[in-house]
Amino acid sequence: MFYLYFGYLAVMNALEFILMLADKNFARKRKWRISEKTLLLVAIFGGALGGFIAMYLARHKTKHWYFVLIMPMFTAVYLILSYILLQQGLISF
Repeated sequence: MFYLYFGYLAVMNALEFILMLADKNFARKRKWRISEKTLLLVAIFGGALGGFIAMYLARHKTKHWYFVLIMPMFTAVYLILSYILLQQGLISF
């Protein structure tokens, strides 16, 4: 169960990180963009940490209050949830 849960989070964070960097690249080239809805949904479903890192690494979406609020908030939610699941023994090594 441990590998499934953390594997899911790793994939979602990597996906969000790649999407944020790709969207920044598309914005620079004035090409087709990835919708904010997609970026936020991937973050909410587990990719917030990857999005948070990419936001400040690429300086992308840092002026949008909802990204500045949602990324750290859901990062904290998933960190707390992971801690609780580990403490309760619901996921183990």
